[in-house]
Amino acid sequence: MRTFAIFTLGCKVNRYESQQIRELLERWNLTHVDVTELPDLVVVNTCCVTHTASAKSRRVLHHALRHRPAAVVVCGCLPIVPGDELAPNEINVHVVSDRSSLGPMLGRLIGTSRTTPDAENLGPSKDTPSRTEKNPKVKYKNDLCAPPELLPIGRFRGQTRAFLKIQDGCDAFCSYCIIPRTRPKVHSNPPDNVLAEAAALVAAGHREIVVTGVQVGTYGQSTVRRRHWPAPENEHLALLLERLARIPGLARIRLSSLDPADVTARLLAVFAEHDNIMPHLHLSLQSGSNQVLRRMARPYTADEFAAKVELANEFLDRPAVTTDIIVGFPGETDDDFRRTLELAEWAGFAKMHVFAFSPRKGTAAAGMPEKVPSEVKKERSQALRDLDHTLQSQFRRQFLGETAQVLIETTNALPSGRAERYFTVHLSGDGSRAAEQIRPNDLITVRLLEDTADALLGVPA
Repeated sequence: MRTFAIFTLGCKVNRYESQQIRELLERWNLTHVDVTELPDLVVVNTCCVTHTASAKSRRVLHHALRHRPAAVVVCGCLPIVPGDELAPNEINVHVVSDRSSLGPMLGRLIGTSRTTPDAENLGPSKDTPSRTEKNPKVKYKNDLCAPPELLPIGRFRGQTRAFLKIQDGCDAFCSYCIIPRTRPKVHSNPPDNVLAEAAALVAAGHREIVVTGVQVGTYGQSTVRRRHWPAPENEHLALLLERLARIPGLARIRLSSLDPADVTARLLAVFAEHDNIMPHLHLSLQSGSNQVLRRMARPYTADEFAAKVELANEFLDRPAVTTDIIVGFPGETDDDFRRTLELAEWAGFAKMHVFAFSPRKGTAAAGMPEKVPSEVKKERSQALRDLDHTLQSQFRRQFLGETAQVLIETTNALPSGRAERYFTVHLSGDGSRAAEQIRPNDLITVRLLEDTADALLGVPA
């Protein structure tokens, strides 16, 4: 085999792992190409967080097969979820049901005995075409110990911001979520490994690193269930951020999603002490109703969520607080939804990701009664999206007349990128620096002049 292509579905963790796969194959002298160039090998890194995501993963697999590669590798979460959601019949489809066997299996497919160092003693692969098997149980010496997987990445191709996975796994079993069945082992990458990988990404030219994981706030713990922690609060993440912030040349650090309980005075103090940690917190609300939160098995109340937003505002100057909200969870009443609207408006979210509830087979919520009619879910989703549009604009407008540091991501019609607080900024051709001189990955100071439908408009200062 000489060429390969990768399809990636789902979250930042999957996108990071696809970069690991790419670098492994390139170390073995394969060339990355577009699928239209008829690669010898196609890797489909799947997602199954919803049935829609599972269906999309299957469609991508069928699309890959139409290009007649010698082999297709299906990895990610879909092959691991219990059930028969993935059952291809083609002999050249190899389903990876054990993540630790991915490297050795790729090595066998491309005809090399080389594997990742940690994978050499794993024994024969349990993966066969069109078949999945139960994951073996693997024990690790401590919580800050990486499992035998793919190697760290040296760059994040295709985007200015690099994702860096520091943690994997969840055992919380929120009633709507399938992830504890697809990534059940809670483990963290040791700090020295994280720092070395971050330094390599900076050396490769990345100015911003997004620290990501399945449950980033549980970094260093063996479970996400706080009642089993040795102390009520987890200091591992704050300590890691302090060390990351001192890496020379790392202009920006951004955290991916946190649970409200992850937001502590200790963590926020680290944010406040380091200018290169962005004043942006993504806190998953899901609902503003305590009754709905209990049915979701979320580990906080609406009041506790609100208290964390207040705490963030005490430590940081106008932080961007973004969130996820599920609409139409079983049993959600008009009053429940009203509470969600009220909390969202009070919090002044900088952005809301709105999802209409869809039952996921294999989760507790799939069997819950009191289903919300689809037309009601549509109405509530639209109401939240309308509010989101208003709140985003209100959040952006408070910075008009000020300057912001913008990391340029695209230079198509107008150069554009993200400010510290994550909102998009478009640059006009006016100002001291002509638009044609601006390149992706430039970090420039911009004076913010005008609010548009979905971004601020500014000029280089």
